[in-house]
This record gives sequence, C-alpha cells and structure tokens, in this order.
Amino acid sequence: MRTPFLELTDVAKGHADPSGGMTPILAGVDLTVAQGELVAILGASGAGKTTLVSLIAGLTTPDRGTITLDGVPITGPGLERGVVFQSYSLLPWLTTLENVQLAVDAARPDWSPAARRARAEHWVRLVGLGAAADKRPAALSGGMRQRVSVARGLAVEPRLLLLDEPFSALDALTRATLQGELARLWAADRRTMLLITNDLDEACLLADRIHVLIPAPTGGSLLSPGIPVDLPRPRSAATLNRQLTYQQIRREIFTHMQPTKRSAVA
Repeated sequence: MRTPFLELTDVAKGHADPSGGMTPILAGVDLTVAQGELVAILGASGAGKTTLVSLIAGLTTPDRGTITLDGVPITGPGLERGVVFQSYSLLPWLTTLENVQLAVDAARPDWSPAARRARAEHWVRLVGLGAAADKRPAALSGGMRQRVSVARGLAVEPRLLLLDEPFSALDALTRATLQGELARLWAADRRTMLLITNDLDEACLLADRIHVLIPAPTGGSLLSPGIPVDLPRPRSAATLNRQLTYQQIRREIFTHMQPTKRSAVA
C-alpha cells in the first residue's frame, strides 16, 4: 500500500433514536486510499454508504475517529473534494454549460470570466455534451443529466472525487455507457476517486480495490479488508465473465456481501 492520501481511522457515526439513545450507522471504519487510486465501497441499502460519503465530503462530522486528506483533517466541505450524487441536483433554469460553470466560478474566482467559461466548456466537451451545452436539464435525458453532474464534480478539479451511487437510477444501457466514460476519465489523469455502489459488477469493472460495508457485532457497519482487482485495463463488461481471475475476485467479494443482505443497519 502506498502512502495514504485519504485516511479514515476508527470513524464512527450514529443517529438519535426515539428512546433518546443512539443507533450506530458506522461502527469504527478504517480506510486508506492512495493518490491516484479508484477504490469502490460496496454495501446493501441501509449499510451506511451515503453516511460515509457525507463524512468524507465534510457535510457531517464523525462521532468518533479522524478523517484526513493528504494529512490534513477534514472538518467541513472543501473544493479539494468533488461529489457526484445519485440525484442530479441541477439548477433547472440554467443550461448545461451554466450548471458546470457554477462549479468553476466557485473554484476559480480569481480567473477571468473568459477563462472560467473556457474551463467549463472543456469539461462539458469531455463528457460528450458539447452539442447540448445550451440545453436546460428538462431537455436532457437522465443519462445526459448525470453527465452534467459528473462534469460539474470534475470542473472544480478536485483532488478527490466522491461518487455516491452515481449510475444506479439509470437504465442498463446508459449505465454501461457512463461506466465506460468514468473509466476513460479516470485513466486520463488518474484522479483519486472513491466510488460508492451496490453493484458488484460495476465495482469489478471500475475499481483498483474493493471494500464491503459489513455488520459489526455491536451494530452499525465496518469495512471489510480491501480486495485488489488484479485485472488488466481497459476492462469490458462483455469480456470480464470469461476471465478466471474475475470469477475468483467476484466470489471472494460475494462472501463478504452475504451478511449485509441479512442485516440492514441504518
């Protein structure tokens, strides 16, 4: 394992229950991600995946433990971390380009308006939406809206991109297309990415390493040890099934996932 870039140490988080006590969500998560890695975290519904993203994004604080990025504690939101959520969260009165430029304006206020527009146009083109730059979200398909969301997350040029089940609401064909786009974007500059998903095949297709959120004995979730995905890139869903290594990795991960199917945590 290379020097940690993102590091979580004994991170715990819970929520208040009606009796006045605390129901654990995360029960002591440890995770290290090296710079340039694409790491996937799998978990069933209710296992605490979105809570984990919110903590790393600085949208909420842990009850216990520490989270650092490049050695600096995370205490709140910051432009060094971009987030792409399952919901598109686009401003409906703005065009594709304008939605992306909002992020650029926030990240680069010292740049000239022309430079900020050029950077927004760059990311719009990079996700294949150059022809839709002047369209508003209502005129875009679900897959196109999610491309805008990805472009907006990347437009701040974050050191870490957090992806919270970004493709789960899409149809199978659109999902496969955007998985390929994400793999291409990651390969272009090896930006550190943390992918949260409930899809084992998606994790195997995209990630360098996979962890699974599993139930802790006292409630809440822990992370399983990381399982390396030692498969050559670029990867294709059409050919993965024919690779023995893929089948072995899939079986190993599936054994970790079994308990999460029997126990919803939060």
